[in-house]
Amino acid sequence: MGRSYRIAVIPGDGTGPEVVREGLKVLETVASRSDFQMVFTPFDLGGERYLQSGEILPETVLRDLASFDAIYLGAIWHPGVQPGILEKGILLRIRFELDQYVNLRPVRLYEGVSTPLRDKGPADIDFVVVRENTEGLYTGAGGVLKRGTADEVAVQESINTRKGVERCIRFAFEYCRRRNRAKKLTLCGKTNVLTFAFDLWQRVFDEVAGEYPDVRADYANVDAICMWMVKNPEWFDVIVTDNMFGDIITDLGAMIQGGMGVAAGGNINPAGVSMFEPIGGSAPKYTGLNVINPIAAIAAAQLMLETLGENTAAALVERAIMKVLREDIHDVSAGRMGISTAEAGDRVAAHIATQQV
Repeated sequence: MGRSYRIAVIPGDGTGPEVVREGLKVLETVASRSDFQMVFTPFDLGGERYLQSGEILPETVLRDLASFDAIYLGAIWHPGVQPGILEKGILLRIRFELDQYVNLRPVRLYEGVSTPLRDKGPADIDFVVVRENTEGLYTGAGGVLKRGTADEVAVQESINTRKGVERCIRFAFEYCRRRNRAKKLTLCGKTNVLTFAFDLWQRVFDEVAGEYPDVRADYANVDAICMWMVKNPEWFDVIVTDNMFGDIITDLGAMIQGGMGVAAGGNINPAGVSMFEPIGGSAPKYTGLNVINPIAAIAAAQLMLETLGENTAAALVERAIMKVLREDIHDVSAGRMGISTAEAGDRVAAHIATQQV
């Protein structure tokens, strides 16, 4: 056996443990056919731990997570916990403290999956969003004055540093070149209104573009991006944007690629520890019913393999995902697949086991 990877596993809340179980099944299968092994270490983080102990993300656990090769996450959200506590205390803290400064979101429609866009198919919906992941409106800068009075003032500040903007943009240019499709990188912003923050983004984008003459640099306002994602998604190859706009357009991307059941993402630190997760959330009403779609979690595992440099293994997983979506799953929505959560994972694993490498 050759390479070995230590993977921290955070099943989390709701259906997170169910979909992670299927992702681990797939990872174990593909590792058995490859020249590497994976060692999984579970971490108990999420709503139940918080409700029982008051702990969110202990400092010792964060230090442990920083020592792994990657983190595999199920879902964080619990109906019994006030919104924001777990999201800020676990998700944002891991992203910020492990400096996972890129959120990478492939938007690809697979054959056999329905899209709400009329007359659009897999050839039309195949692009990637590179979202800045540690700055912008998500830093928590701001405050409230005279709360609860008629004179209340609330300020939320968007923090954009030259370093943060440039490294995200540079990652996007490199990714676009490596992806080697249309070689077109679109900056998504709002330069006509956000004249301070997006002046910085536009200037840095233009400067870095000069180093990549083989990549066509493009710009569109965020509202136009949303319209074109619906009307002409085939126009896009790679999109780079800030934290807030990226959060919004990637959810739109998930819908046009078929829904949350197939959408996966990675929180990337190219020089450190990255974290991979399905986009769909904890879906508590489906917990324990064995009906949630695990494909997004399996796709997150595929993205993890790509990021670790195991491209052959990642391709095996993707081909198996495509086969299951095309032949085995009737509908990607929870409870409508025609097979159970475990059966979906079994079929992806079985296709991997029988593929030619």
